[in-house]
Amino acid sequence: MPRRKRAEKKIVSPDPKYNDYEVAKFINKLMWDGKKTIAYKIFYTAMDIIKERTKEDPLVVFKRALNNVKPKLEVRPRRVGGATYQIPMEVPPHRSLSLAIRWIIESSRAKKGKPMVMRLVEEIIDASQNQGASVKKKEDTHKMAESNRAFAHYKW
Repeated sequence: MPRRKRAEKKIVSPDPKYNDYEVAKFINKLMWDGKKTIAYKIFYTAMDIIKERTKEDPLVVFKRALNNVKPKLEVRPRRVGGATYQIPMEVPPHRSLSLAIRWIIESSRAKKGKPMVMRLVEEIIDASQNQGASVKKKEDTHKMAESNRAFAHYKW
């Protein structure tokens, strides 16, 4: 944590094809070793395949997938009198977006045996239908917050 001044938030410029902030954030997170052109290629190819498979606007499917994966609650550790409690807290919008992006990319990377484009397509389509590993991760986070609701009074 900085002592002098608050860390500045970097403003991400929207991506060139869809002119969307969330797409740009997703591509930046998808990027590996600074190879942004490869990340663009993977994402845009995935969007073309999504358009073929679902016969819908791929941006709408992508946004629906993100909204289905965004968590509303999470648990944060809080130390009270020598014991550490998991306290359920609401997730700020910017953090819920970044968690959703991270979970979709991690779950598509965890699948093996197919090219990244196909894994990403499957995960986005599954997430848009409220299925898949990333949606399960969100539900597990919500269950954890629900089971620790008794400690909500320790919220600061």
